[in-house]
Amino acid sequence: MHKKSVISTLIVVLTLSSCRKAEISAVEDQDWYAGGTQTVFISGVGAYSQPLPGLTDWYSKIHDVGDLAFGATFVSAPAPKNQGLGPVFNHVSCVSCHINDGRGKAPNEGANQNLMPLLLRLSIAGENEHGGPVPAPLYGGQLQTRAIFGKVPEATIDVSYTYITETFADGETYELRIPSFVIQNMYAGPVAGMMTSPRMAPPVFGMGLLEAIPDATILSFEDPFDANGDGISGRANYVWNIKENRKTLGRFGWKANNPSVLQQVAAAYNEDIGITNFLFPQESSYGQTQYTYYYDQHDLSDSLVYAATFYTKTLAVPARRNIKDPEVVRGKQIFFDAKCTSCHVPKHRTGVNVSFAPLSNQLIFPYTDLLLHDMGTGLADNRPDWLASGVEWRTPPLWGIGLTEVVNGHSNFLHDGRARSLMEAIMWHGGEGAASKQYVKNLPKTDRDALIKFLKSL
Repeated sequence: MHKKSVISTLIVVLTLSSCRKAEISAVEDQDWYAGGTQTVFISGVGAYSQPLPGLTDWYSKIHDVGDLAFGATFVSAPAPKNQGLGPVFNHVSCVSCHINDGRGKAPNEGANQNLMPLLLRLSIAGENEHGGPVPAPLYGGQLQTRAIFGKVPEATIDVSYTYITETFADGETYELRIPSFVIQNMYAGPVAGMMTSPRMAPPVFGMGLLEAIPDATILSFEDPFDANGDGISGRANYVWNIKENRKTLGRFGWKANNPSVLQQVAAAYNEDIGITNFLFPQESSYGQTQYTYYYDQHDLSDSLVYAATFYTKTLAVPARRNIKDPEVVRGKQIFFDAKCTSCHVPKHRTGVNVSFAPLSNQLIFPYTDLLLHDMGTGLADNRPDWLASGVEWRTPPLWGIGLTEVVNGHSNFLHDGRARSLMEAIMWHGGEGAASKQYVKNLPKTDRDALIKFLKSL
């Protein structure tokens, strides 16, 4: 009787285990689970702000601490809490740009814009000691358009747009918007040969999963000399990893100019808000006439830097929607037929991580190769960034893109927010993306609509 009981128990356990394995297998075989088992099924305004479902209670607490740090509003020193803002800055908090953990909206047309949530990178010709961009004298690597009381913003920005009308093969017209950012009122005057690059705040969800993709996987998609003759020659960027004190693969930022979530977060605190930390201990205004040095500790503690990093690394990815809609299915096929997947690679497997199971061995569908591609002169910023040339941009992930209007209330895309719709973003593709753009341009309207409907299902 005892033996039978044990055997029965074993059968139940094995059956449940088998069912669990089958369930996981079924999950991983379906691309609507964009973040693997760490996918969330929320499609409202909070879709980008959900923690990974697999977090333990302890990790959830760290995530919550990081959430508070990410949302904290900084003020100028001295202050009892959140001190250290500026003296020059772009924004007062992370969420000022990454509203609801999503993408920024392009600035309105007009003079004296502070650009939030878009910023301008700055540099002059040459390379620094590590092979990266050389900061502009007296302005640094980023233009700060705001300042604390008693200080002067580095400059103001005049924003304007011009428009061109083009035509699809079937005769329907579409409009492209070209932004212009003119720097005015520079506090120290113009800098000869200064290069600029506009950068829009991107979404921050799913970053932990992207970081968990092995370097070897990303490098396997490289084809710098287009050996296979498909017109696509993606290549990796290598950038200085401050924590590791060496160059490593870049995978974050519009030019893949940051190697890790930690460095991305710490750099944003320093450049965007003027908050010093253990990776960036100097004020962003260092070297300027209005540089202020306080003889105290870093503005942000190491633990809060790590907590904010953990928060962004543990934001889940929303699931795809309407996957059985015939028009969506047709649109997905068109996406593949147009060879958009040559750069927007649909799926990856994250590496095995025995110390943090939620990001380990996940089959994910971010639709990116995280490599640099020549996107043509129309999108060029003409400013090198490590190995990235003035016409190259990193392939942005497409997961969650269909919820942009719901979460952020707009439909601005590309590195400077110029595109006001997904179709306009496609029609800006040049260089390695020109053939795919032309394929879409020649489609009948019903197929173009299906393609957009597929993108909005992501």
